[in-house]
Amino acid sequence: MSTRKITSTNSINREKLIDFCGMMYAVDLLGGRWKLIILYKLGKGPLRFSELKRIIPGITDRMLTLHLKELEQNDLINRTVYAEVPPRVDYRLSSSAELLIPVWQQLEQWGLTHKQSQAEKKKL
Repeated sequence: MSTRKITSTNSINREKLIDFCGMMYAVDLLGGRWKLIILYKLGKGPLRFSELKRIIPGITDRMLTLHLKELEQNDLINRTVYAEVPPRVDYRLSSSAELLIPVWQQLEQWGLTHKQSQAEKKKL
């Protein structure tokens, strides 16, 4: 999110890992606490910054701003600025990110099932 030196170990490792396989590349693009949640929420339709902030509990303005910029740079979301006063901006999934919808639907189902099984184990 912040700029890293090109010569840093972190940057060098990142470059090696994203070339390793498709999974590493995908995890690099989607990793972190908030990115998949932002994409998931945008999967239901375009949203404005304030709407995203309201429906994602616990995310700060700074984190939302940084992640939206990263997602836009990686062509996962499209940002539209409308010529109005005051200016209106909305975010929507790119066509590439729309291909992820079945993936996160499966991930959500897995999460619910796993959460339930863990709760049942704790009851025993």
